[in-house]
Amino acid sequence: MEIVSMEQELKSNAYPGRGIVIGKTKDGKKAAAAYFIMGRSENSRNRVFAEDGQGIRTQAFDPAKLTAPSLIIYAPVRVLGNKTIVTNGDQTDTIYEGMDRQLTFEQSLRSREFEPDGPNYTPRISGIMHIENGRYNYALSILKSSSGNPDSCSRFTFAYENPLNGEGRFIHTYMHDGNPLPSFEGEPKRVEIPDDIDSFADLLWNSLNEENKVSLFVRYIDIETGTYETRIVNKNQ
Repeated sequence: MEIVSMEQELKSNAYPGRGIVIGKTKDGKKAAAAYFIMGRSENSRNRVFAEDGQGIRTQAFDPAKLTAPSLIIYAPVRVLGNKTIVTNGDQTDTIYEGMDRQLTFEQSLRSREFEPDGPNYTPRISGIMHIENGRYNYALSILKSSSGNPDSCSRFTFAYENPLNGEGRFIHTYMHDGNPLPSFEGEPKRVEIPDDIDSFADLLWNSLNEENKVSLFVRYIDIETGTYETRIVNKNQ
């Protein structure tokens, strides 16, 4: 699989929906993760990311305008020991609780399916980063309706052991804008991960569609020490 330009992937797609990027910096020292959300409706756009302990939560920017919070208010990022969980919904909690009971990432997600938001049936995309004793691996998952039919759920997990320096994988909910929105297809895309967190955050935020982008989270974790730095960008300030 060839490396694709993260900038071009985002600039050429007005509505990838929500997206996760996980990988390793070029110098091999940092594990990297990014998560962004977009919105077409007033309710979806009425959100910000806020830090919540070691993770983050979505919050209503204007609580008076909040409707149907179940699919838009959740914790996209939680940390369980040496594991960092990143998802596009409340399955973050499902993974956290399952892995806390010694289930695997994949086993934890067995109780979940795509979102009940027909006719889109938005896929649930999830990532897990595991750093231990100077070693790092990660996995990505997507749960989606089978060709748009909610009677069947397709489950895919992609695991990356000792990922290569300077590379990451990018998965998002929708192939492009549409009605209904077509679910992501295929293997997560291979992209470059730079050493500098600010340049990566700027590239992602500036490449997302100006009208539809809502919030961005980026975290770099030192693979040797476990210390991390985080950037959050919200369109609503």
